[in-house]
Order: sequence, then structure tokens, then C-alpha cells
Amino acid sequence: MVVKNMKFRHIVFIILGLGATVITGASVGFFFALTRDLPQIQSLGSFKPAAITRIYSADKELLAERFIEKRDPVSLRVIPDYLKQAVIATEDRQFYDHPGFDLRGVLRALIKNIRAGDYVEGASTITQQLAKTLFLTPRKAIMRKLKEAFLAFQIERRYTKNEILELYLNQVYFGSGAYGVEAASQVFFGKSVRELTLAECALIAGMPKSPTRYSPLINQSLALKRRSVVLQQMARNGLITAEQLKTARASPLKLADRETNLLKAPYFVAFVTGFLEKELGEAALRRTGLTVYTTLNYAMQKAAEKAVSLGLERLSARMEKRGLLDGRCPQAGLICLDVSRGAILAMVGGRSFRESRFNRATMARRQAGSAFKPLVYALAVEKGFGQNEMLWDGPVVFKGAREGQDWTPRNFSGKYMGEITLRKALALSKNIPAVRLLNKLGPTTAVQFAHRMGIAPPLDPNLSLVLGASEVTLLDLTAAYAVFPNGGVWTRPFGIVEILDREGRSLWREKPQMRPAVSPETAAVTLDMLRAVVEEGTGKAARRIGRPLGGKTGTTDCYKDALFIGFSPTIATGVWVGLDHHTTLGDKETGAKAALPIWIHFMEQVLKGRPYHDFGLPEGVVRVRMDAESGLLASEDCPNAVTAVFKKGTEPKQYCKHAAATGFGGL
Repeated sequence: MVVKNMKFRHIVFIILGLGATVITGASVGFFFALTRDLPQIQSLGSFKPAAITRIYSADKELLAERFIEKRDPVSLRVIPDYLKQAVIATEDRQFYDHPGFDLRGVLRALIKNIRAGDYVEGASTITQQLAKTLFLTPRKAIMRKLKEAFLAFQIERRYTKNEILELYLNQVYFGSGAYGVEAASQVFFGKSVRELTLAECALIAGMPKSPTRYSPLINQSLALKRRSVVLQQMARNGLITAEQLKTARASPLKLADRETNLLKAPYFVAFVTGFLEKELGEAALRRTGLTVYTTLNYAMQKAAEKAVSLGLERLSARMEKRGLLDGRCPQAGLICLDVSRGAILAMVGGRSFRESRFNRATMARRQAGSAFKPLVYALAVEKGFGQNEMLWDGPVVFKGAREGQDWTPRNFSGKYMGEITLRKALALSKNIPAVRLLNKLGPTTAVQFAHRMGIAPPLDPNLSLVLGASEVTLLDLTAAYAVFPNGGVWTRPFGIVEILDREGRSLWREKPQMRPAVSPETAAVTLDMLRAVVEEGTGKAARRIGRPLGGKTGTTDCYKDALFIGFSPTIATGVWVGLDHHTTLGDKETGAKAALPIWIHFMEQVLKGRPYHDFGLPEGVVRVRMDAESGLLASEDCPNAVTAVFKKGTEPKQYCKHAAATGFGGL
């Protein structure tokens, strides 16, 4: 009998042992199944969420933000207590007491889900929500819920409650692309989280439950109802008084002005963003929280946008009267450069970035018309021509000049003046003297010279080059003009000064690229001839600005392009006006009529209040009084006397003998 009992016990022990082994094995298997693909929690210590890259103007105006997700992590200490309390009261009242999950809540939800045969209830603590946000997929499933609880427990063992709360408040999604309380505060209220009122804290705290449903940008009524619920929860938990509850519930909803969130200087921002993506890569640009300081002067940018808008409005009105508006409106480009540094101070690439992102200041290649002439005249000066050199302005035929065909160039006015000086030919933008000059210099030499002046696109080496037949960009042409007030030095235009990482360390700084393009003497003489354009020729309208200026008009065949490129001693500005589909702006819509008014309006605004500067002269030149008609020295009573700059030794030595007052004119 005793033997039988011993055998029975032995069998029972074996069965229990096997059962325990099976249960243990199943438990271990379940544990490994639960945890085998879970991430390492210690990675939270080095976790850095994708942050916002911000692009600033030189005068510290925020121009744009670039991000995958709008995140702006902040320290827990700068987040208002009301916001922290509101989130805890709404999302997890036992946050400071539980080990990462609410066991009773999890079991209750688990039972309901098993009974329903589906996932119908959650029960997530703040720590669980953090685990889900950082490590798990949003897919609703019982196994994922168990993983979430296990991760939450691990997080709680490794980090303090305040560290967990800070991570959560910087990661939770609030809708409208905003992740974290600082981003939400900026998106919805246009201010930093530290400036939020009690009512604003309550509204933000109520959004994680359903970011789209409770967004004040989508449904203000539901957002206010949700705010009231959060405020009531806070009052019920003794976090605010009854009086505070009443005041906050009655507080009007003051959302951020949506206009403040619009992109500023959009064509310029797109220009520098392209450079950043090329240098750093798109992922680094949109994830690593860079601070980008640019060259743009935002006050000048606003003046540029206003000038372009007004100029295009007036041009459109003229075109409409002539029946030329066919649904495609005229466009414009404006670029302004710092003469000495090459820094881009203002940029407008079209009438509307929303309608078209094509940048006509940097990307469009258009014919420059007579705005190309100063490059050829500069070459002539470099080759030893003085501005008193005489050119013949009369009918001419160039045999085989155009693909073997004869070419008969014509002046814009259709009139001829006979023998005239280089200075006058450029000031009045005479075509035939310019073509004759290029014929003397050689088109191939002129092409090489233009490239030296910074003109990047290929140019056709033929006589029509001087009339702007080849296509160039406005940026290149404006940078070439800046050579003259910069003492003959070409400087590469640039838009970014410095890039900082999220810790404020410098990652990249601009290294200005410059090189001599012409001698200082050539630059000074050419500049003086371009001053004559403003003082005596086709750019006379700019005299009203009352500052030392130089520049040149440009108009292409059939009035398809209108330009004015010019400069003061410190800034160079180019303006182009035309239609994208290369049709006419209308009869007589020249550079002087369609582009120069925009240039004048802009330059008046940006030079107003600035110190008065004149152009300097290098040692190798002299300034003399010259008779504008003959190119000889002017006598005291000469009616056509102008002050002109020459390289030393090339100035006229004889005085003029006639006193006929013909004067200058121009279109």
C-alpha cells in the first residue's frame, strides 16, 4: 500500500513538473515573443527628435522653416505649470504614482477586447503613449498593447517622471503638422509656449486625444468645448480655482494670424534651400534643426516686392487697354547685390510665388538687349579706347555677318547722328556704333571677356552679341555690372552667411569668391560712361533719386524684354520685365518705360536715409571737362561740356573750337 502511494506521488510530481515546465516554457516563449523585437530603451538617452531648420534674414527676420515634422523641443522648466498640469489631469491623473502602466486599466481593457473579439478600448498612461510614439506602430492590437506596457515599465525604471514628461510633451502630436507643445503653441497661437495663458494651455492639452477633431483651425466650436472639459478636470483636481475656471472658459479664442505663417521672401528662400539641399542633403536640412543666417535684408526685400507689384500693376493696365492681356500676365525679376561682397540683399523672382515658383531673377535666360552693351564698351576701354573715341552712326551692311547672310542693323529711333563719341553712343543706346565697335574688337574676344565678367551661359560669337541677342540670367548680368563700382573686381553672388547646428556650433561659413575682372582704371572709365546714361541718356528718369548712379536700359525685338541694370556706390540692382511665353509687352514698352520705374521706386526706398556716398577714383585716372560733341577738351563757355574720366595719358589734349549747343536726348 505504501509502495502504491509512493508511485502515485511520483506520478503526480512528474505531472506537476511537466505542467510547470510547459507553463514556464510557454511563459518564457511568450516573453520572448513579446520582447524579441522591442527596441533598446537606453536609446532614449541619446534620442534627438527631428527638429526645425530656421532660415533668417541678415536683419534677424524669420523667413522660413524647413522640417519633416514641425518639432521644436524645449526644456520642461520653460513649459508653464498650467500646461503640464492640464496634460496630466486629462491624459493620466496617476502619472506620478504608477510604474508606467495602470494594471487595473490594462486588465479591464484586455477583458473588454477579448469579449468583443476586437480592439475596442485602450487605457494608455503618458509613459505608454510615449513608448508607442517613439518605438511602436500605431496599429491597434492586443499584442502591441502588451508590448507598450512592457516598454513603459522599462522606461519608468530608467528615467525620472519629469524626464518622461518632458519627452512626452516634446513628442506628442497636436495636429496641423505640430509635434510637441512649442510647435503647437507657434502654430495655433503664434507665440512661444512659455507665453501661453491658462485658457491656451487647456486648449493645447485637450488636443492629443483627437488632434484633427479638436483643432481650432478646423472646428473652433469643438475645440472650445474640449477646452472647457480640460478646465473642468483641472478644477475638479484642485489645480485651478472656481474663479480661474470661470475666467478661462470665457476667454476668447485668439489664434495666430495665418498671414504670419506664410513664407517670406519665397523666391529667395527657395534659392537658398536649393543650395542647402545640395551642400547638406535634404534629410539634414529638414531633420537636424539648423539655424541658417542669410544675406537678405528684409526691409529691402519688402521694398523690392512693393516696387515689382506696383510696376507690374501699371504695366498690366497699359496692356489691358491695348488688348494684350490674354490670361498670362507680365512677369518681373529683381535682384539686388552688395557691390563689395556679392551678398544678395533682395530677390523677387516673379509676380506670385503661389502661381509660379520659377525664379526669373536666377533661372530665366533671356535676351538682354542693349543692357549687354556696357560689357563690350568695357572691353573697348580695357583695350585702350577712351570715351572720347569717335564712332560712325550711319547706315551699314555687314557682309555675311549672320550665318553667311548680310546683316543691316538699325537704331531703335531709326535716326542717325553721324560721328559721335563712345560716351554719347552708349548714353543714347545707339545700335550701329555699338556693332561697329564690336566689329573692331572681335566677337570671340568679347565672348571671352563677358565670361570673365561672370556671364555663365554660352554666348554666340557674332556681331549681334552687342545688341543682347544671346541669353543671360539677370543675376549674372547684375553681378557683372557690380564689377564697375567695385573697382574692377568680380564677386560671386551668394545668399548664405553661416549655418549653425542645433547646439549653436558653426557648421559652415561663406568664403567670398572674388577675382579681378578688369583693371580699376577700366572700371572707373566704364562706370563714368554708365553715369552718363543716367545723367544724359536713356536712364534720365533716375536723376530724381538725387544720388550718384550708373546704369543701362535694355529692350529686345518686338518689346519682348525690358531691362534696367544699375548701381549706386554700394548696391547693384537689376530689373527684368517680360512674359514667360516670349510675346510682346506692347508698343514702346522699352526698358526705360517698363523696367526703369520699378528700379527707381526700389532704389529710392532703399537709399532713403542712408549716408551719401560718391564713386571713388583710382590713382590711374583723371577727370577732365570734355566737349560731349567733339570729344575734345571743353572751353569755359562750351555749351556741351561734361565731366569725363580717362585713363591717365589718354585724355584729350586739344580744346574744341565750336560752340553749337546740340545737347543730349534719349528714350
